Amino acid sequence: MFAVNAHPILKEIAYQLQECRLEAVLIGNAAAALQGAPVTTLDFDFMFRLTPANVHRLKILADRFGGRILRPYYPASGLYRLVVEDRGLQLDFMSSIHGVRSFEGLRSRAARTHFGGCSLLVADLRDIIRSKKALGRPRDRAVLEILEATLHEKEKKE
Repeated sequence: MFAVNAHPILKEIAYQLQECRLEAVLIGNAAAALQGAPVTTLDFDFMFRLTPANVHRLKILADRFGGRILRPYYPASGLYRLVVEDRGLQLDFMSSIHGVRSFEGLRSRAARTHFGGCSLLVADLRDIIRSKKALGRPRDRAVLEILEATLHEKEKKE
């Protein structure tokens, strides 16, 4: 559940990722919200494969959005933060996430969610839960019960 209608920005993100050929999987609370979890978020988190070509594509993506790439925790992490200050937009791209072994595995379990003519890979709720458990931060633990209840409801419908 988003406090505002996130569909237009997700449609734009999906379009720009497709145009830049940057393969990334949406993770975190935004991905959980798209699967029915009543959670909110202010940013969009992605896992991507860290290669020179993908870093170049990230820079192209930043240019297309009129933003810039920050490395706030460099060299301690593989986080690339795309910030578009005039729009209040923040996209975080991580080369690894806790609780998930590989990008390939995450991608293989992800589902395509369509926004107009574009699609976005969205992490499976089980991977989101696994990651939040592995992180163990208070803000991640705070939503685990909600995410697990959403997963349980989703599984009952399948």
